[in-house]
Amino acid sequence: MNLFAFTQQHPIVPFIRESDIPQRDACYLPFRKLLDYLLIYVHKGELTIVADEIEHRLVEDQFCLLQPGTVHNLHAAAYNETPFAHLDLFYQAHRDKSFPTKPGQIDLGDYGHLMQPRLNDFEGIHIPVVLKPRQPELYRRLMLRMIECWLTPDPLMKLAAQAAGTELVHEIIRDHTSESGLANRSPDTLDWIDSYMSYHLAEPLSIQDMSKRAHLSPSRFREVFRNRFGMPPHQYLVQLRLNHAKELLLSTSYTLAQIADFCGYSDVSHFSNAFKARIGCTPGAYRLQP
Repeated sequence: MNLFAFTQQHPIVPFIRESDIPQRDACYLPFRKLLDYLLIYVHKGELTIVADEIEHRLVEDQFCLLQPGTVHNLHAAAYNETPFAHLDLFYQAHRDKSFPTKPGQIDLGDYGHLMQPRLNDFEGIHIPVVLKPRQPELYRRLMLRMIECWLTPDPLMKLAAQAAGTELVHEIIRDHTSESGLANRSPDTLDWIDSYMSYHLAEPLSIQDMSKRAHLSPSRFREVFRNRFGMPPHQYLVQLRLNHAKELLLSTSYTLAQIADFCGYSDVSHFSNAFKARIGCTPGAYRLQP
């Protein structure tokens, strides 16, 4: 499964469901299966986790990420502080219906529609249970900031918690994924083209700039573009410019010179020739039509 393609419909928008900084003596949480992600930081003490039948022993300043569908238990033999967060990573319209599963809850057949996708099911991503951060101090700071803000009953602090959570998720994915691997696996959808061209409608656009943005060579970009839109990039840009010109001619009192400028034409003559060639009449005649 390709992460880029998936996030076109299900963007990565971390949602913190439950979070806290428990301080406990010896504790044991029986086996359960997750619907969402569980991120744990061992701030003090030690924590043993059995995840999908594999035991992991965490010491101070280590992080673990348990992904959806993981069957696990937690055990600490002595005093520990283990800040944690249950969270969704991908947008889910029914996220308010999901929940942190309870001890002993293994059969989630009735809740399968609520289970988050696993990051490790995407190409080029492998995140171990025990994380390997490049900047452990950054993880620690973001994790504690996220939880502190989330526990504060203030809408702005909740927003700050989401911001810290988003940055932390970004760091986790980046640290455990090859950037070149992701770039090589990016889908050739070009879904951003319409908004990009529309935003730069009055400016010169180059194949080099657009192919670089798409992480493609210019020749590959031209090929992908034609397959996606049925015409070369220049013709598609002309189509967008003239469609915008038609809207302005019928809905505004701008002069032809102004419209030509708004639509990326150097002068009225160039604009009029392009308009007539594509639409079949001059801009002035189009404006006067009933």
